[in-house]
Amino acid sequence: MNTGKKKTGALGRLYMALIFLFLYAPIVVLIVFSFNDTKTMSRSVWSGFTFRWYARLWEDSMIQQAVWNTLLIAVLSALIATVFGTVAAVGLYRMRGWRKKVMMNLTNFPMVNPEIVTGVSMMLLFVFMAQVFKLGSLGLWSILIAHVTFCLPYVILSVLPKLAQMDKNLYEAAQDLGCPPLQAFRKVVVPQIMPGIVTGMIMAFTLSIDDFVITYFCSGTTQTLPIYIYSMTKRRVSPEINALSTVLFVVILLLLVLTNLHGAKEKKKEAPAR
Repeated sequence: MNTGKKKTGALGRLYMALIFLFLYAPIVVLIVFSFNDTKTMSRSVWSGFTFRWYARLWEDSMIQQAVWNTLLIAVLSALIATVFGTVAAVGLYRMRGWRKKVMMNLTNFPMVNPEIVTGVSMMLLFVFMAQVFKLGSLGLWSILIAHVTFCLPYVILSVLPKLAQMDKNLYEAAQDLGCPPLQAFRKVVVPQIMPGIVTGMIMAFTLSIDDFVITYFCSGTTQTLPIYIYSMTKRRVSPEINALSTVLFVVILLLLVLTNLHGAKEKKKEAPAR
């Protein structure tokens, strides 16, 4: 029996190794060739080590504008989605019965809805709004609204578990001691659910900075990094795309690592109390 368990364990580890190899081998190749000293990506031959393509990134004004647009939209959408998502999570937490189930299903629907459906529907809505309210063509404003919309469910689902873990009597106790409702929420509830708020904000920032499909339909003439990378593939593909993709991958990876480290610290803090 021990021999059978060892074989099963070995096969499981081999299977997992193949899965990770299949998932991450293309990314490793992309990172390696971002340092390749060649003028075109059509040659998959190592020609020498260079940082030239990373230097070119900061000399290209279009890339700088795309980076600025991406960061501006990601920061604003993360902040707005965090505020609205936290308030919505508090409201959902206080609901009971069928109303809560209906609202939770409506909240979860944007996450399971295909992105292309969301992108097309939002594009049609924004075109209609632009014509009715004379807002001009699609641009930063339409991307920002779209990003806030699809980031909201992730913030809500990050905050709700922290609300469930919080002692329900703390808020009422603060009010009994003379604290106004808004101040009680700010000084008692918010510190208790802060880990969920931070996690939701980082998740919203990550999703916003990484999104392509919805942004593509709602962008108009505004370019973000994913759209700029896609546009680079339509013409002569420069090795700059390897360097740009590597930077984007590293940024997202660092954010995910920070999120996991923050979650691990919170679990350690909660462990002694249990």
